[in-house]
Amino acid sequence: MNRILFIVMVAVLGFAPDIAAGKPTRAQRIVAELHKPKSRTVLVAAHRGDWRNWPENSIPAMESAIDMGVDIIELDLALTKDSVLVVCHDRRLDRTTTGKGFVSDVPYDSIQTMRLRAGHGVRTEIGMPTLREALLVCKDRVVVNIDKGYEYYDMALALCEELGVTGQILIKGTALPDAVTAKFAEHSRNMLYMPIVNLSKKDGLPLYNAYKAGGEVPMAYELCWSVRTPDVDAVMAEMLASGAKLWVNSLWPSLNGGLCDDAAAVEGVEEIYGKIIADGATIIQTDRPTLLLDYLRRTGHHE
Repeated sequence: MNRILFIVMVAVLGFAPDIAAGKPTRAQRIVAELHKPKSRTVLVAAHRGDWRNWPENSIPAMESAIDMGVDIIELDLALTKDSVLVVCHDRRLDRTTTGKGFVSDVPYDSIQTMRLRAGHGVRTEIGMPTLREALLVCKDRVVVNIDKGYEYYDMALALCEELGVTGQILIKGTALPDAVTAKFAEHSRNMLYMPIVNLSKKDGLPLYNAYKAGGEVPMAYELCWSVRTPDVDAVMAEMLASGAKLWVNSLWPSLNGGLCDDAAAVEGVEEIYGKIIADGATIIQTDRPTLLLDYLRRTGHHE
């Protein structure tokens, strides 16, 4: 058994007793679906939660996305001056909060006095959540994808273990497979891991080739590309043939070579999302989760 697949299986073992008892939580059912490479069910990842209706990466944005039926909540981490993990995409506070400066320069008690801004920059009365608060909201209900946060792996894992949510956490990164294996070997249990392969960047193809050369088969790859080339087609086909699932972003065209675009989907949902599914994607990260879920349910790709 290759090393990355073994790591993934160890993470899932934490779910085994409940599943064996016939009482899986919703999060456990989603994780089980993640391990079915031949399934044509399409899982929906809400990018920073339901940020069109609530501030991005906020608790209400997560609650709203869970209520609408998404499978995965994507969030981002930052570390305060006094080492508290908070949920924030930017390294600076200026865009998303009423504060200013770098998160890393501000203690958590000061973060608590700041208010989050809505997507159009207007102040709300909502505060920035800690990772602990976010995980407690998502526990047993949905898979949590930590995007920007692999650098805080040890801290995040310790918190996940404390809260009993490790098996439902999917963390992404661009580390080489040997580095991931070495990091995961430091712990008896680990989160799920997914490599990000961006073929528009110079290290994208070498990263994929390192997985292929080592016989590593991740549970899934996140694949990004800016221009559709024969190399993109070949890598996509190889990923699917290897037994990995394919995560594609419909957020904006530069992440998928113009294949699809959430904004354009408002005018032509069948054409936009149909393309991405036809290419084999069974995990789609979106900025319009309601629109995508409606389409998938209507076409039989989601419960």
